[in-house]
Amino acid sequence: MNKIKEMLLLQQELNDSTNGIGWESGITKNGKIIDWRRCSYLECAELIESYPWKHWKNIDATPDYDNIKIEVVDIWHFIMSQALQEYKLGDLGDIDQLSKMIMSLSNYEDFIASREVNGDDYYREIAVVEELMKSLFCDDIIDKLMVSFFAVAIQSELNLDTLYQLYIGKNILNRFRQDHGYKDGTYIKIWNDEEDNLHMQKILESNPDISPDKLYMELEKRYSEVN
Repeated sequence: MNKIKEMLLLQQELNDSTNGIGWESGITKNGKIIDWRRCSYLECAELIESYPWKHWKNIDATPDYDNIKIEVVDIWHFIMSQALQEYKLGDLGDIDQLSKMIMSLSNYEDFIASREVNGDDYYREIAVVEELMKSLFCDDIIDKLMVSFFAVAIQSELNLDTLYQLYIGKNILNRFRQDHGYKDGTYIKIWNDEEDNLHMQKILESNPDISPDKLYMELEKRYSEVN
């Protein structure tokens, strides 16, 4: 199975579990309205906050690329969800056809290549993120939205392999959060002075080939130490 299709299947499964079967109609099982585009542009704003763009604060700081990558993965969750919803409601095809569409995008080949961040012009990088936000606000078709997303991923030192690895990690972390009181507000997000996202990243860095089940178990072990 290709990695794009696998991520789409996992996102469908996560949405079915979290929001209820039929979430594509725009309403969760609890009656909450779903707005994936709003989810995405708010994550874009958080991504921009990882750059030292403020002229009045921390003027010698450097971009936090570790957090930028996590924000990009969060956006990917919502962009995929938007695509799954539009394909279902528009009767545009199944996940197979959606994955083929994604792999045919104009900058997909650039996205799958390895790269390093230059980091010498983060104002330009912010502008690329804002192009994605513009695409979200203008209600662009999903194809254009995906192209804008890949442009952000590429400049954030993410390619298909690294996005996939972090997506799997964040997917498992999201499941872990849901299982430990995220919806009712009892979940503890800071573990020993570090956010759970960072713990997840460290686990992946120390064991890149860790299975989803073992990753969940390692998260469980670390979380038990703060409770």
